[in-house]
Amino acid sequence: MFFGSKNGPTRVDPSQVEDLANLKVTDARTGDTISVVGIGDEFADLDFTVDQRAMLEIGTQRWIEISGLYRNRRVSLETLNGSDGIQVFGHVDGRKITLDELGLTEEDLSEIDRRQNPADNFEFEEALWKYRWSREIGVFGERSPQGTGCYVWRFEDDKRHILTVRKLANEPFTAYVSLRVDPGDVTVYRG
Repeated sequence: MFFGSKNGPTRVDPSQVEDLANLKVTDARTGDTISVVGIGDEFADLDFTVDQRAMLEIGTQRWIEISGLYRNRRVSLETLNGSDGIQVFGHVDGRKITLDELGLTEEDLSEIDRRQNPADNFEFEEALWKYRWSREIGVFGERSPQGTGCYVWRFEDDKRHILTVRKLANEPFTAYVSLRVDPGDVTVYRG
């Protein structure tokens, strides 16, 4: 038998076939190549192969974080498929920021978390960062169904950027700045 089974050709249900020409960033998985228009160095496209993928969750809200290397530095995209459509945030400079650089202390973050006040803010690098939320999130890697927890504080400026502070158990506080990315500027090539 050359084609199909002894009962005749096997039919493929078109709804079960992945449309590789129209993959969304939320479809990305380890081994895929990502290309983001114009957010790389000197406005080049940011191209990287996904070598890490994690699901993050707060209660019933879930989003993915994919990362890989671009010009010898780790970059990442956080993607959320929410009620307002797909939202994408790119951490593209690879920079990790300390609390000292932010001008904040652990006590400052504890107080901000306790108040949960969206009027709280601070200045960093000529921008005013406004508090948006803080809480513990679960992080689940592809090969780690157990997951880990970390505490996150999220701030926004007026220029499409978010600043995230993360605290993992037995690790120092780290922060990074991400920018909003138009989901239409992200192309996924299946690995």
